[in-house]
Amino acid sequence: MEISTIGVVGCGIMGSGIAQISAQAGYEVFLSEINEDTLEKGISSIENSLAKLVEKGRIKPDEKLGAMSRIKGVIDINEFAVCNLIIEAATEKIDLKRSIFNDLDKICPQQTILATNTSSVSVIDVANATNRLERVLGMHFFNPVPVMKLLEVVKTVATSDDTIKTAVAFGKSVGKTVIIAKNTPAFIVNRLAVPFILSAIRMLESGVATKEDIDTGVTLGLNHPMGPLTLADFIGLDTLYYLARGAYEDTGDPIWIPPILLKDMVSAGWFGCKTGRGFYIYK
Repeated sequence: MEISTIGVVGCGIMGSGIAQISAQAGYEVFLSEINEDTLEKGISSIENSLAKLVEKGRIKPDEKLGAMSRIKGVIDINEFAVCNLIIEAATEKIDLKRSIFNDLDKICPQQTILATNTSSVSVIDVANATNRLERVLGMHFFNPVPVMKLLEVVKTVATSDDTIKTAVAFGKSVGKTVIIAKNTPAFIVNRLAVPFILSAIRMLESGVATKEDIDTGVTLGLNHPMGPLTLADFIGLDTLYYLARGAYEDTGDPIWIPPILLKDMVSAGWFGCKTGRGFYIYK
């Protein structure tokens, strides 16, 4: 199937990033939000991101203008009926995702592929809100989307090979290296990374070392680009908490049990970079 028009549901950090790279790759993009204010903020963030690329000499001014001209902001998702591929980038709440997919299933032609940019929710549980199980999959982009080179494509028991082939081709066309995972808790990357981060939080919680020394030990001792507690703030402590809790509910494996410290920080509204406070303080 040839993809020419992309729909992106949600223009937060992830959705705006997906819309940006799609428009830069030459796709027509419909970007939706629940109200005009949020939509304008998302589109403005894309314009600012592209402006920075122009300043750094990575793209030309006319490339910025071309990308922006291919993005159409909408409030009414009925306009998504013309899209070949729709990527949902809403909050990690399964009821919300299922509601969005149920609506899209009614709006879009049967051949339209529906993807969820989830890092934790079971893709098949989202897919069964539709009547097109074979055309639903996960497309997990990494933050920040314009910078991170990886795309994790998630195949359910019902996703067709043609759907996977189309998603992989799209991922490559927007400059991503694509890996394919089964629909298992946390998929590939987070299945490795999240227990590691939780272990670091438990070390801090039990007083083994300071947050600075834990992070320095990992960056200089393991040659990671950032320490696990810094990474947790970057991911979002709320996202990390719900991902871990969901994986524990699915597997029963104690490695996924969220530390009390993480739960308390989320309850306090300390989500990391996006709220200005997590394991570290941010301006």
